[in-house]
Amino acid sequence: MQNKTKQIVGVGLLTAIVIVLQALAIGIRFGVFNITLVLIPIVVGAALYGAWAGAWLGFVFGVVVLFTDAGVFLAINIPGTIVTCIGKGMLAGLAAGIVYKLLADRNRIVATVLSAVVAPVVNTGVFLIGCCLFFYSTIVSWAEAAGFASAGSYMILGLVGVNFLVELAVNLVLSSVIVRIVQLGLRSVGNTNK
Repeated sequence: MQNKTKQIVGVGLLTAIVIVLQALAIGIRFGVFNITLVLIPIVVGAALYGAWAGAWLGFVFGVVVLFTDAGVFLAINIPGTIVTCIGKGMLAGLAAGIVYKLLADRNRIVATVLSAVVAPVVNTGVFLIGCCLFFYSTIVSWAEAAGFASAGSYMILGLVGVNFLVELAVNLVLSSVIVRIVQLGLRSVGNTNK
């Protein structure tokens, strides 16, 4: 029971951190969209409390993005925006948790670093898939207006390129910090990772 309480409190604290970090990130832009700083607490939550905790934290991240940074897409396709925003966050957290669980028994440091890499890759990948599924005709017109040869090059270079690289770099640079937080957290929660 005590471990369950620690888990609930830990996930609750990380949920608050996700909300605050994403709200603060509104002013940090490299390119079209805000930088995603919340992948770090999502990775920490996924490592400490399991893939479903990572998915929950990703869900919270997706909801905050809907209310803070998705206006241009909401104006085009509301259901597509909801699916894309929530899906990318949830799947990034879930994937980070699965990668961590698969590798943690062999090497927790490698598991944590690879989880920190997988989160932005999945987050950006699902966003790009959402763009193709729900917003492609609009993306084509944006690409033409911006002078890009194709919608694909515009999505990679214009929409996500710089943001993805910054998010990945932040996660890689802070990987040692994430590893340390996970190590301390595992001692605190009694290794309740599921």
